[in-house]
Amino acid sequence: MRLVTLGATGITVPQNAFGALPIQRISKRDAVHLLRKAYDGGMLYFDTARAYTDSEEKLGEAFGTGYVPRDRIYIATKTLAKTPEDFWKDLHRSLKLMKTDYIDVYQFHQAQRCYAPDDGTGMYECMLEARQQGKIRHIGITAHKISVACEIVKSGLYETLQYPFSYLASEEEVKLVRDCEAANIGFVCMKGLAGGLITRSDAAMAFMTQYGNALPIWGIQRERELDEWLSYMDDTPEMTDEIRAFIAGERKGLSGDFCRGCGYCMPCAVGIQINTCNRMSLLLRRAPTETWLSEKWQNNMKRIEACTGCRKCVATCPYELDIPDLLRKNYKDYKKVLAQLPA
Repeated sequence: MRLVTLGATGITVPQNAFGALPIQRISKRDAVHLLRKAYDGGMLYFDTARAYTDSEEKLGEAFGTGYVPRDRIYIATKTLAKTPEDFWKDLHRSLKLMKTDYIDVYQFHQAQRCYAPDDGTGMYECMLEARQQGKIRHIGITAHKISVACEIVKSGLYETLQYPFSYLASEEEVKLVRDCEAANIGFVCMKGLAGGLITRSDAAMAFMTQYGNALPIWGIQRERELDEWLSYMDDTPEMTDEIRAFIAGERKGLSGDFCRGCGYCMPCAVGIQINTCNRMSLLLRRAPTETWLSEKWQNNMKRIEACTGCRKCVATCPYELDIPDLLRKNYKDYKKVLAQLPA
């Protein structure tokens, strides 16, 4: 397994990291087991967020109780704060829950702008003060919009950038990774499986190995998923002609606008599960259909009929998708599939 250094931070870890968003959906006991097994298997970088409900608490239970020396692992978390007051509340809460004196990489979460010194918000100054106090080691930021991400890189103010990156990435997004490398900014890849649309982990990993500065954080919820990623520590997939051809087919099949399932469009005023319903056509083709044709999901899809077209979801979509239009198209495809089912 290749080692990746996150730019000027000097943090050097295997190119195989743990994304802790999904552990909020499992018990504390199961989460602790997964986190410790990940460390024992060689993972050293763990990414969470204040917004991920009890994920930080579970991470603290796994590593803040003496299971591993603190300096053996790297912990990254995030704040959605928009004011200095909320920044400090979030930071102190994160430190307490994770039972640690410092955070290795502290990130502005889903940034809509590039916070900078003297911009009137005081937010970047909070990062500088937190670092001076020793509460954080490195200043990071996460973004979903390519324009914001490019501005962040040009600013030279951040030590790490976290951005969606997978083998479905556009040429502009590949350039972003290269630009981070040139600027000595650590690049952390979220959504390496494109919100669940990518189903071959070996292809996903082989793609990542082409970028020596990219650190993927795989969202892990089940032990079998962790086992799969850990198996690549000693036997890392390489980009072969077969995988290259497979990816080319995937990119062709998933070209154009599609929902990544991030969920920032939620909640919907009329109860539509947008981040799943908006991908239903793809999910039906790429996963066992029995799951998505259940009564539960038939009812969820039917809610699309109640869409008022308020477009609040469009305003919050990081990818600027026309969500109401995509919902209607997915519902139309879904009804066609239902009509073909045996009576």
